[in-house]
Amino acid sequence: MYPLLIPVLLVAIVNVIALFVMAKDKQLSISNAGSDRIPEGVLFFLATIGGSIGIYMGMFLFRHKTRKWYFTIGIPLLIMENAATAYTVYNYLSLIQIR
Repeated sequence: MYPLLIPVLLVAIVNVIALFVMAKDKQLSISNAGSDRIPEGVLFFLATIGGSIGIYMGMFLFRHKTRKWYFTIGIPLLIMENAATAYTVYNYLSLIQIR
């Protein structure tokens, strides 16, 4: 079986969810539903658990959160963190597969 299939699918699913959450938050921001908005902490949580590319794509596809410095700096940093985590998981799973 493919040992990397499950982690890759999980990251892909989290990224798609993150993209949809960004779209929903943009929709809520346009409709002026201030108290019903998605908290920024949820967006950063999704980015931290592997959805940073989805959040980053949503920032520019929907022109949302691009003026906030902590998004324009933090999300690319989380992309690097996610890449480092993926590299570590890949190396770990490669070691397990060799044995």
